[in-house]
Amino acid sequence: MNDTADFYRFSDATPHAEFLYACVQRTIEQDLPSEARFLRSFRFRSGVENMVDMPERTLNSLPGSLQQNEGRLSKRARDTKFSQLTPDEVTKIEQLYQADFDSG
Repeated sequence: MNDTADFYRFSDATPHAEFLYACVQRTIEQDLPSEARFLRSFRFRSGVENMVDMPERTLNSLPGSLQQNEGRLSKRARDTKFSQLTPDEVTKIEQLYQADFDSG
């Protein structure tokens, strides 16, 4: 009698485990950091919108301007794109940016 049951008793789940590992790895390394950046950006944007009224285009360029100068608006940016902001508003926006983006 040719007993082949041993060949089928234990299936090889290696490809399934490797796929699951790759999914978890992608979630940890890419998806979660991306989602965290999105949530911080949303929180920052909401905070600025509650503070001042500015055009959408100007609001969209604000995080990039702050990031370029380590969380502070440069004199050039304050004098051109963000000239409508008061010094107090600039300070509050910089603090909000630092609270949302420097923490993680």
